[in-house]
Amino acid sequence: MEEKNTNPQISIVIPLLNEAESLPELTQWIDKVCKENNFSYEIIFVDDGSTDNSWEIIQQLKERYPVVKGVSFRRNYGKSAALNIGFQEAQGDVVITMDADLQDSPEEIPELYQMIKEEGYDLISGWKKKRYDPLSKTIPTKLFNGATRFMSGIQLNDFNCGLKAYKKDLVKSIEVYGEMHRYIPVIAKTAGFTKIGEKVVHHQERKYGTTKFGLERFINGFLDLFSITFIGKFGKRPMHFFGTLGTLMFVIGFFFFVYIGVDKLFFDTDAKLLANRTGFFVALTAMIIGFQMFLAGFLGEMIARNSPNRNNYQIKDKL
Repeated sequence: MEEKNTNPQISIVIPLLNEAESLPELTQWIDKVCKENNFSYEIIFVDDGSTDNSWEIIQQLKERYPVVKGVSFRRNYGKSAALNIGFQEAQGDVVITMDADLQDSPEEIPELYQMIKEEGYDLISGWKKKRYDPLSKTIPTKLFNGATRFMSGIQLNDFNCGLKAYKKDLVKSIEVYGEMHRYIPVIAKTAGFTKIGEKVVHHQERKYGTTKFGLERFINGFLDLFSITFIGKFGKRPMHFFGTLGTLMFVIGFFFFVYIGVDKLFFDTDAKLLANRTGFFVALTAMIIGFQMFLAGFLGEMIARNSPNRNNYQIKDKL
């Protein structure tokens, strides 16, 4: 007899930090939308070390809404860590992420679900075409989106929108850490999930609390962009990068060394000693650097994909 699938249709993962005022209204709104569309669903709140009473509010919501689940970090790890844990807990066929500040509208859920289930997308990223954020946030965001499009080849207008929808297989196949939640479409493409789409979504002004965006996150985001681009191309084959550069450096140094050696022996015999010529040390340095880079590539091949798990977070409580 075939077993009945008891998993919900939708998992809604919501990372949060000090958003106690928004949580009851957001939960009620999600519940209303899902019930109107006859969705089976779960809401997974991941409290990223809040210092207000967010966790107490989540516990109260759990009593009123059985579909609510919660994970509370002992300290603040960042949005990527919260999403990674939320992805691990999610059981729905479609996983939707949104921010807890009420700037993302739950009214988008039905169409996002349809685009994943019926149109066959692996990932749908929201596009806040009309934003209500200050210039201190919108200008860095435009720079970030342009750089990410250029380096990844993925033509999305808003990589950093918190409102996204995913196939369950996708979120179970990727690892998110650092500030890499901004680059989940890039990570997905690297993992082989290439049908990535975009949907214009409604963006609302923040109703409660203050933004968590800062210059440090902007800088770290660009550093992670370079990191994920490198890992995506060479993470499983570091020898292709270091070995190629190392071989090139060694060959250049070797031929330069041969050139000055032949020049000394046959053409410029009266010149100063070979070891006193600047070209000798340039050639020797290039050969040494080339050998070291080749060795780095070899060692990288040996340890690739065997590093300890980076997502080891201390969880204080769990519903």
